[in-house]
Amino acid sequence: MDSKTVGIIGAGAWGTGFAAALARGGHTVQLWAFEPDVVDAIQTRHENSRYLPGFTLPPNVTATEDIAAVTAGKDFVVIATPSLFLSSTVKKITTVPDIADGRTCIAALTKGFVASADGPKLVLETVENILPGIYKGNTVYISGPSHAEEVAMGKLTGLIAASENPKNSIRFRELMRVPGLMAYASFDVVGVQICAAAKNVIAIMYGALDAVTDNSAVFGDDTESLMLAAGLNEIQMLGFAMGATHAETFTSIAGVGDLDVTCKSRFGRNRRFGQDIINKNILAQFTDIDDIITHIDRIGYLPEGVVACKFIHEIAESKKIKLTICDGLYRLLNKEVEADELLDSLLTLGGTRA
Repeated sequence: MDSKTVGIIGAGAWGTGFAAALARGGHTVQLWAFEPDVVDAIQTRHENSRYLPGFTLPPNVTATEDIAAVTAGKDFVVIATPSLFLSSTVKKITTVPDIADGRTCIAALTKGFVASADGPKLVLETVENILPGIYKGNTVYISGPSHAEEVAMGKLTGLIAASENPKNSIRFRELMRVPGLMAYASFDVVGVQICAAAKNVIAIMYGALDAVTDNSAVFGDDTESLMLAAGLNEIQMLGFAMGATHAETFTSIAGVGDLDVTCKSRFGRNRRFGQDIINKNILAQFTDIDDIITHIDRIGYLPEGVVACKFIHEIAESKKIKLTICDGLYRLLNKEVEADELLDSLLTLGGTRA
């Protein structure tokens, strides 16, 4: 396999884990980080001690605060910033020569939706509206059941590269054929993005359910499987309402695979947030969902499902689709209902669709 040069914008846990995997395959990877301490730790100790502590990065992973340096002259650029900062970050790279003329192949790892004047937008739509026009229909979305920690360990992980441009989807698939990764191509760009965003919402509810299961006379392992199946139904309903093209997307690793690991893995931040709602009463410090999003740094980690939940609520209302679990979480985060009351209504009164 030919070695490629890759710039990754965003040195959070997932961006760093993805960088480690590509570097193990022989690619030269440079990370852009906003935080000077992250850059310093990667450059001097080969470790992202802030976002992915305990993992030694290969020597062919470097970092810088210079976003132009990370993106200029690269074969591939991967955007891995949180959805809240996606637009402002992408605007910084539009004039980089190799991007300005469309030579660089660009993908996104970011999960969720992005606010706009005319409603929530998907990640690739947002990115393509900012990048030069040549990128319309040519960017790639990468997703799948992939916790950064396990990817950094080299544990076998499957990923899907989805694009309207089959050649670019295949180019990223081939880039990701490295030790520890199994890569596939997809043309259902909308469906894969919806799965990546909505599964985080279901995982928060799953985490809350998991926190009460051990001491409950009503909820158990069977109930958690009910939540997972009903959640997948809602993801599929949302996906088709927004233009997903392939039913098999939702039964693939992009759909049920990513949902399963996000709900069940000890590494899942959204699952953890759901548990913290029950075990630590973490919502007490916030007034409503907007307050949570505005002050999300108070949580100490980033549960992307909170932001996605607000946008899914808006989309469901505009498209007049009923998403019981997603709407229930919205009401919980917006302080309209208590967690125990919500779980009882969802699961014991037949509120879910499986």
